[in-house]
Amino acid sequence: MLTRNCLSLLLWVLFDGGLLTPLHTQPQEILEAQPREDVVPVPGRRSSAQRVKRGWVWNQFFVLEEYMGSEPQYVGKLHSDLDKGVGSVKYTLSGDGAGTVFTIDETTGDIHAIRSLDREEKPFYTLRAQAVDVDTKKPLEPESEFIIKVQDINDNEPKFLDGPYVASVPEMSPVGVIRTALPNMDREVKEQYQVLIQAKDMGGQLGGLAGTTTVNITLTDVNDNPPRFPKSIFHLKVPETSHIGSAIGRIRAVDPDFGKNAEIEYNIVPGDGGNLFDITTDEYTQEGVIKLKKPLDFETKKAYTFKVEASNLHLDHRFHSVGPFKDTATVKINVLDMDEPPVFSKPMYTMEVYEDTPVGTIIGAVTAQDLDAGSSAVRYFMDWKNDVDSYFTIDATEGTIATNELLDRESTAQYNFSIIASKVSNPLLTSKVNVIINVLDVNEFPPEISVPYETSVCENAKPGQVIQTITAADKDLSPAGQRFSFKLSSEASNKPNFTVHDYRNNTAGIETRRNGYSRRQQELYFLPIVIEDSSYPVQSSTNTLTIRVCRCDSDGTIQSCNVEAIFLPVGLSTGALIAILLCIVILLVIVVLYVALRRQKKKDTLMTSKEDIRDNVIHYDDEGGGEEDTQAFDIGALRNPKVIEDNKIRRDIKPDTLRFTRHRPPAEDNTDIRDFINQRLQENDVDPSAPPYDSLATYAYEGNGSVAESLSSIDSLTTEADQDYDYLSDWGPRFKILADMFGEESYNPDKVT
Repeated sequence: MLTRNCLSLLLWVLFDGGLLTPLHTQPQEILEAQPREDVVPVPGRRSSAQRVKRGWVWNQFFVLEEYMGSEPQYVGKLHSDLDKGVGSVKYTLSGDGAGTVFTIDETTGDIHAIRSLDREEKPFYTLRAQAVDVDTKKPLEPESEFIIKVQDINDNEPKFLDGPYVASVPEMSPVGVIRTALPNMDREVKEQYQVLIQAKDMGGQLGGLAGTTTVNITLTDVNDNPPRFPKSIFHLKVPETSHIGSAIGRIRAVDPDFGKNAEIEYNIVPGDGGNLFDITTDEYTQEGVIKLKKPLDFETKKAYTFKVEASNLHLDHRFHSVGPFKDTATVKINVLDMDEPPVFSKPMYTMEVYEDTPVGTIIGAVTAQDLDAGSSAVRYFMDWKNDVDSYFTIDATEGTIATNELLDRESTAQYNFSIIASKVSNPLLTSKVNVIINVLDVNEFPPEISVPYETSVCENAKPGQVIQTITAADKDLSPAGQRFSFKLSSEASNKPNFTVHDYRNNTAGIETRRNGYSRRQQELYFLPIVIEDSSYPVQSSTNTLTIRVCRCDSDGTIQSCNVEAIFLPVGLSTGALIAILLCIVILLVIVVLYVALRRQKKKDTLMTSKEDIRDNVIHYDDEGGGEEDTQAFDIGALRNPKVIEDNKIRRDIKPDTLRFTRHRPPAEDNTDIRDFINQRLQENDVDPSAPPYDSLATYAYEGNGSVAESLSSIDSLTTEADQDYDYLSDWGPRFKILADMFGEESYNPDKVT
């Protein structure tokens, strides 16, 4: 029994005491079941001397493994101080196994395990509890986390399954923390120890079984060594042209510890020159990196000396008595002289010039100086970028800036350009500065009415009525307090129609001066207004305001401004006006009808009657009568107007005289139809009786080979009297019209219908 107790104690010290850690991750320690008001410090562990008051109370954190009961195993009870037992609090459970392994009564807070657990499978469960108000659903207590630990039963023989075990022991640990620990163990001397452990199970049916394993105990490092500088003085050389923020040197302190215990923090001790530099720690090399905070100037100061302190970033309070965990070294920085560009006396130059300044006037100057030991002369020139820079010039030696062109503030109010200064000894070393020139305004434009106003006055206006409020605008840059004054011109001030009332706030009102205005007498009034500004020299302009007389109702609402019957007698009623307008409309209709009839009559005069065969085109499906059919149409439309123009006979109406007899030569055999038509065209061109209006002449020509033989006049006899057309009545109804035309009576073209 004594051997068993000693073995259990040893295992508890190695495992549960945190001195021996298996290769797999061990769960963290659970909270105690009952909350305590006072906490007593335990040596070797983190403790707190504060009083803790909890709003949560629970009775158990343990549950037996391999529980075989018929009812769910009771685990514990959650309770809030705000729960008065009236069912107003609801408890919820979340986390490992919530709902599957453990359940909670929402009203009482009782926790039960609903299935059998195995401590070797899972030794503990981490859960979170929450108490909320049933009505508002709002949390009454902050969410609390707790651990339910599975209590072990002796159902397994002891085995070292994860051997070899690795344990860590802080170096410099006092004797007695571990029975195998040697006094004054130092990790820097020896890092690892090896221990053989035997375990034997004295209970249960398998009592007496034992196992052995080897434990490798590694000493963990503690921060028991201060950092040390290998030398007391560090010398650095820095060019004066170094940029701000650049690293200008590194120093290093040595700490024999490892890991985070070897992390070092560097600080500059306040003193001579330390405010120009800064130091940071390189997290990879643990070196101190010195950086430049302000620019250096060899001509101002050639050397700087300050101290740097190196200290441990993570201090172990157990070793305060060993000594201060920091060290100090001196840093001396020598500034190296470099050939630098000239320096302007100002970071930026601002100048002013009036817009009417004559060309060549000097408006300012820039100054640059070579601050190196061997001072060199400086030359100035403009940094040309655009055409705007041509408005100014700079003297290369003196740096004076003068106008090169006339300036106009209304066109460009500000000029922004750069001046470059270079050393004569080394032209490549240059510096640049911005120059801003503000163009000042000169009062050169008179004020004018800001917008075109459409002003009207009622016919029934009363004296003193304000009919328009006007404002003025000035193209010049109006200074603060600029005031415009308004007044009538001298020629308008004597007329009793309107007046201008200056409100003395850069506005004015147009007021009536008489009772009533008449559109019949005067529809428009032109009011000249003089506007002056208050700048120097004073500028003024005369602006004409047009005022229209309008008809208004009794409330002053404008109804019409158009001219309407202003010359009618006074007292003419609306009915009379309507009657007059109606008469005018009727007269216009009569005139339109008369003109239309005249045009129609003239048109009928030009056209022939229905008996005129020249306008009568007969459409039929019978076969034509050959040459005789051509006599029914006039081919005067084919005439030549230039030939007829020589004849002074009037041609706009049908001539009363009979048409001249046309002597047509007999057509020769096989005469081409083209020659036939040309012949007829020539006849009509020289016919003085042909009317000027269009007519249609149809020339039908049938070639040889017809069953009825040729009907063309080309093959006919030379005279019409020799022809006999009685046979046409025997050819059927298709030739009835021809039979009637060329039957017993001789053919007369004027009688053809």
